[in-house]
Amino acid sequence: MNNSAFSQEMLHYFSQLNDAEKKSIVEMIRTFLNSKKSESSPVSLEEYNRELDQADAEIESGDFVSHEEVMKRYSKP
Repeated sequence: MNNSAFSQEMLHYFSQLNDAEKKSIVEMIRTFLNSKKSESSPVSLEEYNRELDQADAEIESGDFVSHEEVMKRYSKP
């Protein structure tokens, strides 16, 4: 499959997701890309703490999906 066809297929599937699922996929992609970056250079303590603070703020603002909700969404009927 060439790059263009693959990109179109990804877009096709992505467009069928709800907003929470899209956000989850984007976060996963961001994690993959950040891990590539971190393979070449370790994360500084300041960056690590900044990421933790950001995650804590997201959780405190209710910007998360609970384990129960994920299981409910993706469990087979």
